[in-house]
Amino acid sequence: MPLPFLTADRAFDASAEDVALPFDDHDSWRRPYRPGPWRVAAAAALLLLASFILFAGMIIAFAGGLPGAGACLALALALIICALRMLRIGAWVSRHGVRRVGFFRTTTVPWSRATAVRTVQQPVKWLGFPRTVQGQALIVVRRGGDAVPPLLTDSNADFLTRGEAFDRAADTIEAWGDEYRQQ
Repeated sequence: MPLPFLTADRAFDASAEDVALPFDDHDSWRRPYRPGPWRVAAAAALLLLASFILFAGMIIAFAGGLPGAGACLALALALIICALRMLRIGAWVSRHGVRRVGFFRTTTVPWSRATAVRTVQQPVKWLGFPRTVQGQALIVVRRGGDAVPPLLTDSNADFLTRGEAFDRAADTIEAWGDEYRQQ
């Protein structure tokens, strides 16, 4: 039973109805793909662990150990923040530029400083680990030749085993880049 109202795929099936969707606002930052199953599974595991820690903190608090309950609360909040930050990782695009959001760092390249957005074959990290595999990466070429880490790779947590989704997201970002650089 498909539930298209719950997914981002409805934008690709919108040929039947040409209604402007809320995320079609070109001035706001938007991600042209859904978070992948590996990223969602890791965030869900962190949230599950946080719920167990909160439950343990509640038991410790009822037993009278408030410092231990406070430590459990702090650890659970840190895990929740990590899970939410993990879900924000990825490439975001707006009329102003392209943004690569990482866990600790966010890099924004204005369209005026970008000369091209293209897909290349190169060694890429597998799920963010130091191990590299041969794969595809979507890169931004800046004016002046500054090196920018890849926006997307076909071996990251969003696109591992989802080659078609990577191709669709890369094509969308490349098309938006061409459109916004001409403005």
